[in-house]
Amino acid sequence: MPVPLLDVNAQNAPLASELEAAFQRVLRSGQFIMGPDVAAFEAECAAFSGVPHNLGVSSGTDAILLALMALDIGPGDEVIVPAFTFFATAGCVSRVGATPVFADVCPICCNLDPAHAATLVTPRTKAIIPVHLFGQMADMDAIMALAAEHGLSVIEDAAQAFGARSGGRLAGSVGHFGCYSFFPSKNLGALGDAGLLATSDPALAERARVLRVHGMEPKYCHQGVGGNFRLDTLQAAFLRVKLPHYAAYSAARRANAERYRVALGQIPGAVPADPRDCQCLPRQEARHGQAAPSSPRLILPVAYPQNEHIWNQYTLRVPGPGRRDALKAHLLGQGIGCEVYYPISLDQQPCYRDLPQRSALPVAHRLAQEVLSIPVYPELSRLQQEEVAAALHVFAQGPA
Repeated sequence: MPVPLLDVNAQNAPLASELEAAFQRVLRSGQFIMGPDVAAFEAECAAFSGVPHNLGVSSGTDAILLALMALDIGPGDEVIVPAFTFFATAGCVSRVGATPVFADVCPICCNLDPAHAATLVTPRTKAIIPVHLFGQMADMDAIMALAAEHGLSVIEDAAQAFGARSGGRLAGSVGHFGCYSFFPSKNLGALGDAGLLATSDPALAERARVLRVHGMEPKYCHQGVGGNFRLDTLQAAFLRVKLPHYAAYSAARRANAERYRVALGQIPGAVPADPRDCQCLPRQEARHGQAAPSSPRLILPVAYPQNEHIWNQYTLRVPGPGRRDALKAHLLGQGIGCEVYYPISLDQQPCYRDLPQRSALPVAHRLAQEVLSIPVYPELSRLQQEEVAAALHVFAQGPA
């Protein structure tokens, strides 16, 4: 049977009557911009997270951009970002005139490597943007310690990690700002573009609130140059319908990830991610005191014990030249959706190729060649998962 990478209709259809009622409420109100549903959604997010100040914004990208602007980061400044993530993280740094500095990432969780980031700090460094990639939080203790040592701001890119936790702390609640995306593919997805900016700092919240509407306070008096980063009332209303279901959506993703762990763990040559298996940085091998064993055929994602992973993606690694692309072609040929997040590291993007690089980025480059995400959305049936597992078993039995 066909297995899509994502099926938004399977999630939204059971909520059709509630979503239609929300649409009708907004339609009748005539308040399509910054209507009451925006403030209500912001308050509900504050109750969900415990972070007091929440600003609905037009997208996760605009949340990052607004955070940078609120922190007065601009020309002459440097911002450390992971080299392996979605483009918006670095793109927003460039849009405010600052320079993104690319750090390597952890071969296990694929998030920013704090030890490598520490080697990149200069007098021009003003901020760090850790990304909680695929639904698992980065090492925020180490990142916050590094930031405190050098007086840096921390913007958490939690676009893929709304509701993820580490040590009891929510993604986006630890740094100076937390940035969220509600793109339809996310664990909490709108019916279009939408985002959220969160902070515990009232002064930063107020500055971001003014910048969200062209720096205007009061009306037609502009305290600075901001942007149009407002969340549509209609998207806020839709998100209010879906927010009460968030826990069930994420629980279903975790259950799907656990079934994959069991089923795919039976494939010969499939191993859970571990520095000794991944043959990544020499310092990773040295840290564990032994060399990596022979190359595995399939590397399964894992959650660190302290982390509550929300599995926005279930991302495999397929070592060996050309094997990832061969597996992608195999799955697509079987009608199974899959996608490469991400095939080009940020430092290798055409717009950044001429940017001087401070050091090598071997893990980021390796991940870009090996990663492949398979369906893990909440409505995925057991039968569909069995189809995916069976296709992966067949591929693994082929030539290395």
